[in-house]
Amino acid sequence: MDMLRPAQRARHLRRYREIIGVLAKHGYWALIEQLGLVSLVTWPTRLRRREPPPPPYTLSQRARIAIEELGPTFIKLGQMLSVRPDLVPPEFLIELARLQDEVRPAPWSEMVTVLETEYRGAWQKIFASFDTTPLASASLGQVYAATLYDGTEVVVKVQRPGIRAVIEEDLDILRDLAELAQERTALGEIYNLVDVVEEFAFTLRNELNYVQEGRNADRLRENMRHLEVVYVPRVFWEYTTERVLVLERIRGVKISDVAGLEAAGLDPRQVVLNAAEMIVQQALVDGFFHADPHPGNIYVLEGNVLGLMDFGMMGYLSRRVREDLIRLFIVSVLMDSEGIVEQLVRMSAVRAGIDRTRLRRDIERILTRYYGLPLKYIRAREVIRDLLPIMYRHHISLPSDLWLLGKTLMMWEGLALQLYPDFDFFAVADPYVRRFLRQARAPRVVVRQLALVLNRWGNLLVEAPEHIRALLLQMEQGHIQVHVRETADRHRFILLDRVGNRLALALLLAALIIGLGNVIPRLDFTWPWPLSTWLVVPGFLMAVLLSLWLLWNMVRGYR
Repeated sequence: MDMLRPAQRARHLRRYREIIGVLAKHGYWALIEQLGLVSLVTWPTRLRRREPPPPPYTLSQRARIAIEELGPTFIKLGQMLSVRPDLVPPEFLIELARLQDEVRPAPWSEMVTVLETEYRGAWQKIFASFDTTPLASASLGQVYAATLYDGTEVVVKVQRPGIRAVIEEDLDILRDLAELAQERTALGEIYNLVDVVEEFAFTLRNELNYVQEGRNADRLRENMRHLEVVYVPRVFWEYTTERVLVLERIRGVKISDVAGLEAAGLDPRQVVLNAAEMIVQQALVDGFFHADPHPGNIYVLEGNVLGLMDFGMMGYLSRRVREDLIRLFIVSVLMDSEGIVEQLVRMSAVRAGIDRTRLRRDIERILTRYYGLPLKYIRAREVIRDLLPIMYRHHISLPSDLWLLGKTLMMWEGLALQLYPDFDFFAVADPYVRRFLRQARAPRVVVRQLALVLNRWGNLLVEAPEHIRALLLQMEQGHIQVHVRETADRHRFILLDRVGNRLALALLLAALIIGLGNVIPRLDFTWPWPLSTWLVVPGFLMAVLLSLWLLWNMVRGYR
């Protein structure tokens, strides 16, 4: 079928033709044909197909150039894909990482209309002065310097007029293209490409909402309140809307300006150590980190304090993901290739049916390069570069925020090596890793995890009758057919019967322990005990003993 969603394509016909024209210009005819979009190609574009091929750029370079021509939505998509080595070949990742979100500033006459709309024509009553020359210009908005009437210096981030409509149209088209690619490409057989676009759309819409960016700044400031080496500017909520963000202006030296740091009496080495402490705190302790640390977003203030700016791109790591990350780090340091594969399986990072032997061998080749090398000489950029081909070859799918953290570490490492070439990041991270592991093994954490497990088993026991009833109903209606064929090897059936019995007993004991555990706090333990206490307490102890007996039998059977 040449057109999957003809009504939508008719609605966005002009933009579709722009996109296809750019792809055709850069030599992506095969992709256009594979997606079945040839009918949308204009005749002038078809005639240009006979022209000489594009300049002698590589395929990945042409992809980056085409994305830059397609505008802000595609630039943001390229930046998102630059941290997805499971989806994109390594050579494309390198090019996509070079995408710059810097565009020519829009004229003030256009930008002032946003202020007029958001402040209902009263923006001049809020700002005593407003420099109409932007400090920075990006695809989504521009940043200006201003002063409030009380003398406070602020920066004002103003969204480009009409950008939301442009992005919503492009997101609609991207979803359509994802559905086509899902049906017609080999990648669609492995991944749900529509989900990838939906995740991207959610992130981009959040970035368009400046109220959300302000909340990110507040959350980061709260997390960093005990870290005196980091400063997060204040948000002026009374003047902030979805399209205008007003932040306290911070003045300092750009972190990449080594000469400027030394001239201001600042210590570049201490700046790097402070930055490392901040990164570890954000990534391992808080699980919420600044994910766009390019030099324009980081200033060094008096006392080697790091002042952060631009909170539109933030990363989030749940406690479970952080635990998985540390376990993966530990088995990697131990050079345990089998342990790395096992941990990737636990994290559901590898597809079912993957060739684990081949994956282990590929990992061993990487590990041998770093065997015997002190940690302080290992660079994140080199490790990630070595891992990219393996990730793509085996389609290892880690959480996207974990890749975002990897990209963030690479950017910080690049800055750190400029300021402090002998910097050892692992020395700074080591106490945090040890503390995290101690906390993960603390009795209260273990008890809480055990309670969660018991609760899940209890819920399973309660819901089991309904699930069994639904299963039997499907079997009765012929939707499920079970064929059992007895063979000479009866040992397997005996073993299966034992496993089923143990599972049933474990479920019953879990439910009994949970139930009796909830009843015990309500019992009367004054002597002499009433009959209810005599019945419940021994029953609880008996259930515990049976659980221990079952556990012992399982361990003995395993041995």
